[in-house]
Amino acid sequence: MASPNEETAQDELFEHYKFVAAKGQEPLRIDKFLMNFIENATRNKIQQAAKQGHIWVNGDIVKQNYKVKPGDEVKVLFEHPPYEFLLTPEDIPLDIVYEDDVLLVVNKPAGMVVHPGHGNYSGTLINALVHHFENLPKNSSERPGLVHRIDKDTSGLLVIAKTEAAMAHLANQFFEKTSEREYVALVWGNVENDEGTVEGPIGRNPKNRLQMMVFPEGEQGKEAITHYKVLERLGYVTLVSCRLETGRTHQIRVHMKHIGHTLFNDERYGGDKILKGTTFTKYKQFVENAFKVLPRQALHAKTLGFQHPVSGKFMRFDSELPDDMVACIEKWRNYAKHTG
Repeated sequence: MASPNEETAQDELFEHYKFVAAKGQEPLRIDKFLMNFIENATRNKIQQAAKQGHIWVNGDIVKQNYKVKPGDEVKVLFEHPPYEFLLTPEDIPLDIVYEDDVLLVVNKPAGMVVHPGHGNYSGTLINALVHHFENLPKNSSERPGLVHRIDKDTSGLLVIAKTEAAMAHLANQFFEKTSEREYVALVWGNVENDEGTVEGPIGRNPKNRLQMMVFPEGEQGKEAITHYKVLERLGYVTLVSCRLETGRTHQIRVHMKHIGHTLFNDERYGGDKILKGTTFTKYKQFVENAFKVLPRQALHAKTLGFQHPVSGKFMRFDSELPDDMVACIEKWRNYAKHTG
């Protein structure tokens, strides 16, 4: 058990991670448990943290051989604040689509992380924003300017707030589902219906913290609704437009996989394997080449619409598909044409 001194020590430490073990958690050594949950962590680093008394379970310091049980609250605490709060301004060019006194709309390239986090402390959109703009308002997670976010390997449009009032107004539109967000995705398989809606609560996969998953209604996860429409059928893949009603982490990636159409080259969800098509070596070579042309999940945040916080006017922005996606779609188009 932790001594009273250790309890006061806990108040003086900074929380870097916090996880609650799922109901079905099998007894598992804490170093192995944390390996599943923390991106880019090595077992050696976790064991070092345990030796130094940085790993706590239910308010007590534990050793690395502690076995995690269902419902355990696991925390990793250090003497320094998480690096993601130490924001270094960096002179990174921004593709600004629109800007006025209270907000800006940026087109984020694929490969750029939106905000600093474990393993990505520089080169992020926020590092660029704090260089270009002073005194950006912070959102509820202390992130300057951020109203919403998109994944590292997703390209496309984001709105950034420049004032506290704009932050509150825009965040409320996302909460009330009055903002418009349309994405274009290339998915595996021939999507049967021309349009449809995917509904299913999304939460973290208890077996793999880096993935999200759809849970049966009423179990856990947050409500998530995606409306999709087929734009073009290209044989073994389909180009679709997805309109978000809610904005959960990895929502389109998880929902499309849930209905059997994983995003093309989405490594985290298994889309970097050949999921549809023939067994011919020639086809395999073709897909490998398509992966090289588009070395990320085929997802682009194409359209963004919201009410301007000051004028009240509804504004809609549209962005071109990036070159890597265009090249990949073109490849599939030619392939579909020649194979009929």
